[in-house]
Amino acid sequence: MKRLRRFLRNLFPTASIGTYLTIMVALSTLPLLGFAAFLLLELERSQFQALKVNAGRDAQTIGRSIERKISDMETTLTLVANSPELREGDLEAFYKRVGASLKGSSMYVLLVRRDGEQLVNTRMPWGAPLRPMSNIASLQDALRSGKSTLSGVFFGATSQRWVVNLTMPVSAANPAGVAAVVLTQDAASLASHTSRENLPPRWSAALLDDKGKVIVASGVEDRPPGQAFPASWLELMFGGNNNTVFYQDGEQYLLGYAQVTDWPWRIAVWGPVSSAQQTFVTAWKSLLLGSLVILALSLAVALIAAHQLRASIRTIACMADRIGQGDIVSPERTRILEANNVAVALSNASFDRAEAEERIHFILQELVHRTKNILSLVQAMMRQLARGADSVEDFQRAVSGRLAGLAQSIEALARREWGGIPLATLVDLQMATVVGSDDRVDRGGPDLLVNASAVQNLGLVFHELATNSVKYGALSVLEGRIRVEWVIEGEGSEEPKLRLTWTELHGPPVVAPARRGFGSTVIERHAASSFSGEVTMDFASTGLRWVLLAPLHAFVGVNKP
Repeated sequence: MKRLRRFLRNLFPTASIGTYLTIMVALSTLPLLGFAAFLLLELERSQFQALKVNAGRDAQTIGRSIERKISDMETTLTLVANSPELREGDLEAFYKRVGASLKGSSMYVLLVRRDGEQLVNTRMPWGAPLRPMSNIASLQDALRSGKSTLSGVFFGATSQRWVVNLTMPVSAANPAGVAAVVLTQDAASLASHTSRENLPPRWSAALLDDKGKVIVASGVEDRPPGQAFPASWLELMFGGNNNTVFYQDGEQYLLGYAQVTDWPWRIAVWGPVSSAQQTFVTAWKSLLLGSLVILALSLAVALIAAHQLRASIRTIACMADRIGQGDIVSPERTRILEANNVAVALSNASFDRAEAEERIHFILQELVHRTKNILSLVQAMMRQLARGADSVEDFQRAVSGRLAGLAQSIEALARREWGGIPLATLVDLQMATVVGSDDRVDRGGPDLLVNASAVQNLGLVFHELATNSVKYGALSVLEGRIRVEWVIEGEGSEEPKLRLTWTELHGPPVVAPARRGFGSTVIERHAASSFSGEVTMDFASTGLRWVLLAPLHAFVGVNKP
């Protein structure tokens, strides 16, 4: 790269922007074409890997759906096996209740003896002669293992359909001699679980039993129930959940498969790779062709654009010089859209800089004013605390706690550029400062953004209320809570007021203080004078109730320096 720059400097020591644009387009053509070809190959490889992963995931998704279906069947079978009619041996009552509950579904219930003789079949009318069940093997497996057994697909002699059985042995003895309860499910009713709308074109899915026979299938290769799945494909399906590649009629196929958890069935999803990649390959070939056309046009347009760029850059440079001198500039119009955007941005930047300077000046003035107020407040607070402190340590603790609360309010205001903060946030902030969290505070009221003066004064009041509550009130016991509420009274009138209430609940019995210290001064006289309002203190035995009623403008009005 250094050698190329040195070569260009030697070849074009004072070359124009048009020359550089032409060279740039020419030098970028071949690398871009090579990169596009490489990218196409990489994307095609990545697409193939994604197809393999998706094939396995689709099989697992279908497997989870089948698993939920079997779980529902097992739950139904458990309810049926524990029915009181079966325990009492009243098979007719059992037939009527179970038959009515399963009416309209594709599931039927059989009661069978150990030899497979059917006692009840809800598919048949009550009292009709019944032949032995068709699937004796699953009955024997269930009786031998003592657990529910899921059969493979078979053609039901009674239903004349392809079905599967879920057999559950009956553990408790019953008068009718029932050995097992069988839930028969039509295989065709499981088709909705294998129908995957997001499968690529020409792809198929199938549910297989433990012998590799198709229970139900969907897609292009809609294999009928009972058909044996290709043995060569079954040999590829080793392990629980995976995917593999095979070839059929000279075409590459993907096969994703999964095991239905806790059951002997498997899911297979397969299809040709080309059908899934056809849209992708077509799109990227079109993109590559379009890139060639655009690169060719770029070379032709470079010289035309060079002249306009040169003039536009000069215009922008003049605007930048004026902004550097502190002027507010209006945007200059050029023939280049991007240059016009830069001109507008520079113009906006000149206005923004002027506004920012004014804003900084205002914030500095506000900071000076607020600093004086804060220092006066701190000075008054320290004098008051010094009168009531018994020792230097008490004085330090009292001062540090209140300064921490005041600092939290000031920090919150500073983050918002002294524009005020929500009243709910102020409550949470002071409670977190004193208690460590706001979990024991219930607050409610309309959204209210209080000004900077109100934040400082209310923050001090809330800090004192919370401190007193921790020492003597509701927050001194684990079950105690605080409720802070505020309402606007006379909204819409000429002089609306804000009623702010602090109520302590579930605390120890309240006793009015014998002497008035700094805290009492803050929550009564300071609160009333700061907001030109009235403060009411109710030392009820159930808990302190503090109420401030003051004009609304004292909380939300514009701060006056």
